[in-house]
Amino acid sequence: MVTKTGQLKELQGRHQSLLRLVELSVSLNSNLELGALLQSITATATELLNCEAASILLYDEKKPRLFFAAATGSDSEKLAEIPVPIDNSLAGTIFRTNKPLMINNKAQQDPRHYSLVSDHIKFKVEDLIGVPMPIKDRTVGVLEAVNKNNGDFDESDVEILSVIASHAAIAIENARLLKATRQALKKVNEANEIKSNFLSLASRELRTPLGIILGYATFLQEEAKGELSNHADQVLGAAEQMRSMLDQMSNLTLLHADEMQMNPMRVSIQDILNFAVDEIKYSASRLNLSLTYAFQELPIFVLVDQEKTILAFINILNNAVRFSKADGEITVGAVQQNNEVLVWVNDKGKGIPVDKLEKIFEEFYQIEPPNTRSYGGLGIGLSIAKGLIEAQGGKTWAESEGLGKGTTIKVVFPIQK
Repeated sequence: MVTKTGQLKELQGRHQSLLRLVELSVSLNSNLELGALLQSITATATELLNCEAASILLYDEKKPRLFFAAATGSDSEKLAEIPVPIDNSLAGTIFRTNKPLMINNKAQQDPRHYSLVSDHIKFKVEDLIGVPMPIKDRTVGVLEAVNKNNGDFDESDVEILSVIASHAAIAIENARLLKATRQALKKVNEANEIKSNFLSLASRELRTPLGIILGYATFLQEEAKGELSNHADQVLGAAEQMRSMLDQMSNLTLLHADEMQMNPMRVSIQDILNFAVDEIKYSASRLNLSLTYAFQELPIFVLVDQEKTILAFINILNNAVRFSKADGEITVGAVQQNNEVLVWVNDKGKGIPVDKLEKIFEEFYQIEPPNTRSYGGLGIGLSIAKGLIEAQGGKTWAESEGLGKGTTIKVVFPIQK
């Protein structure tokens, strides 16, 4: 009868341990804050093994040593001050061999015992059990429990601690990855904020001197004759190009800050494209480019911000002009397809490698290296166009059969009925 009672108690104890392990697993999978995870792991290990304390030592990849990341029953901050060597320490032995270690009643007499830890926190270690914390093909640390409250540590304690360590290793790795991802995102956001602030400041500060240049250049163009007039034309053309760049920088800043106000109205896509083409006729004429329309006769109405949609197509057309050969052709078309309107701008110019079709819409991306490229521009025109179009429910993409075979930029808008 006594034996059956003992067996029943043992089964009940195992059942409670399994339930506690399941609870720990759920807790670890629902919490990715590293500090809270570590405390939960050590507290559960202390409870299930009925011991005085438990601790987690993690491997420092920058320096070949272990360090206390969390502990119960002692001052964890003081423990964190002590680096534990891989050689000549019990924890280091567990880490190197990747095998559990159990010592009862004589842990301090073991030559591998690292007494600096006990002396520093004034904690005497009699019993010790430690297991590696594995993840995939490597060990990330060691989970230790010390000083059993009743009796000695046994193999069942090793099993329980090993289960905890396995769950803990995965949870710790996930928490570390999340922390690293957050830090990386923070740096990216900070870099983007610096870039946006610079673009905003530069576009604002450069407008005043540029306005003076434009004013004097216009005055000289009106008054000068002969060669001097040609010089004034060149200055005015360069200043206009710079103003276009500043406008692009300003628009990109607004898109980043989500401050772009849209004023949708019912307008025909043909009117929008005609306005956009009028804006780039001068630059197209300098390369003797012919502009061809491919419109259907009836107007196709869309609900968009007219001014910003014209700007988007000006950017697309400027890109077509920039990468077209002299005496070439640019085709602007629009056609209704079911409940959408498809617009395209086709050039016969440089073309785009197939693997770069998505990248040309990235900010500041240039297919050619910046120090050897033969085409001007900041590389943000298509980024702005895509942002303006997608902000209004449209879609933008590029098609090209490769270098030297021209490019087609396509845009789709829903039709306004």
